[in-house]
Amino acid sequence: MNSERFPPWMRRTGIEVAGWMLIVFGLAALVLPGPGLLGLVAGLAVLSLRYRWANRLLRPVKAKAFEAAEQGVQTWLRISASVTGAILVMATGVVWGVWDKAPQWWPYSQSLWLPGGWGTGTGLIISGLIALALIVYSYRRFRRGTGSRHPAKSDGLR
Repeated sequence: MNSERFPPWMRRTGIEVAGWMLIVFGLAALVLPGPGLLGLVAGLAVLSLRYRWANRLLRPVKAKAFEAAEQGVQTWLRISASVTGAILVMATGVVWGVWDKAPQWWPYSQSLWLPGGWGTGTGLIISGLIALALIVYSYRRFRRGTGSRHPAKSDGLR
């Protein structure tokens, strides 16, 4: 897409709206089911196109994210625990969507059983899929030896 097609004010507005919406989504997803940190990083990345403060915040977060990704695939135990966790999150999402009536052992009101239905369940399933994709990315980047072992250093972030 050619940026000259759009007037500068429209590009600025699009960056602002997209960046702040991703930040708000990320903050909400920190406490709700969803990839909260990924939303925050994406929002900062978009806002860094216009603001130096966002770029300054993004650099250490990006470096820490790469460091955590590398540590997450150092051993097979960590990899299998991460994959198991992602699958459990997706399974919880399916249960959340399918099992809409509270079981007989549930002591509280029917309305308090897994509120959110398929909306929440879908968020959990998407979160699990994102987690699996990030595990595969981390494995390919840090475990198989392809590319730089320390991308934050090669990106000039340290």
